[in-house]
Amino acid sequence: MMDRLAPRTFGFFLIPKFSMLAFTSAVEPLRAANLLSGQELYRWRAISRDGRPVAASNGLEVVAEALSETAGKLDDIAVCGGLDAHLFKDQAVFAWLRRAARAGARIGALSDGAFILARAGLLDGYRCTIHWQCLPGFAETFPAIEVGAELFRVDRNRFTASGGTAALDLMLHIIETGHGRELAIAVAEQLLHERIREDDHNQRMPLRVRLGLGHPKILEVIALMEENLEEPLSCLELAQGSGISSRQMERLFRKYLARTPRRYYLQLRLQQARRLLNESSLPVMEVALACGFVSPSHFAKCYREQYKQVPKSTRRTGAAVPAPSAPPAPAPSGPLAAE
Repeated sequence: MMDRLAPRTFGFFLIPKFSMLAFTSAVEPLRAANLLSGQELYRWRAISRDGRPVAASNGLEVVAEALSETAGKLDDIAVCGGLDAHLFKDQAVFAWLRRAARAGARIGALSDGAFILARAGLLDGYRCTIHWQCLPGFAETFPAIEVGAELFRVDRNRFTASGGTAALDLMLHIIETGHGRELAIAVAEQLLHERIREDDHNQRMPLRVRLGLGHPKILEVIALMEENLEEPLSCLELAQGSGISSRQMERLFRKYLARTPRRYYLQLRLQQARRLLNESSLPVMEVALACGFVSPSHFAKCYREQYKQVPKSTRRTGAAVPAPSAPPAPAPSGPLAAE
């Protein structure tokens, strides 16, 4: 249990274009805990590299204090990630985080701030989580770090939340650990959070909800596709894995998704490639291999047909990944291996 007499101080380190939702989802439970307990259980500070205000990804600025002003005064530090956190390489910030860890502070990250902790060497030997869109790029960049798709993770003196409202559930967990479940529930109710989600709660909506489909067999096929992007399965393997015939699978995809299984699978792999281009620093060749393309020229051709630009252009512009529900034009059926 945390000391109920001494307030615990959180420092939120903000990088340019940080996620405002993750930041406020972490701060507001602390404020509510103080209000509902009638005590100052928590304090918090916003911190920036140079003490200047930091603009979030939505353009709003948050007033912050400089790193040097917070030395030795923080019990917990949360790095607030956002757009381009995978490109952050400030050695002074890394050194500051390492000093704080050696001084006994708990170190954590929100959204894709885990990239920054990993680059600082602060996740070696720890389990972590990250936003599902960033997970493939993180896993490819830091293969030795155990990363999962949980809502949040607390591993000894490290904590990570996948982003958005997951930061709220992380803080409710921290409040419960320090001051009891009754207060955590009261905070959740105060913030109209109808239930406290556990750490292993999946980040993404179920396929049935995401796609607006109810047919169990087509959902099984798509789940197999999503699980096998790096080494694509054949049409026959997908059908057999779902307990249907290849012809039945073909009919289901044309009926419910207006495209062939081959085309849908290719689109999933290209979407994964686009995420890796946006959320990692992997060379284009490695991105192609990670998404099941053995030939860089074939990858570039498919990518250009889908997105009307070459992969390197996506990396320069940081184009967003289109929603998976937007169907491309149906393509002739054929073996998946032919693509």
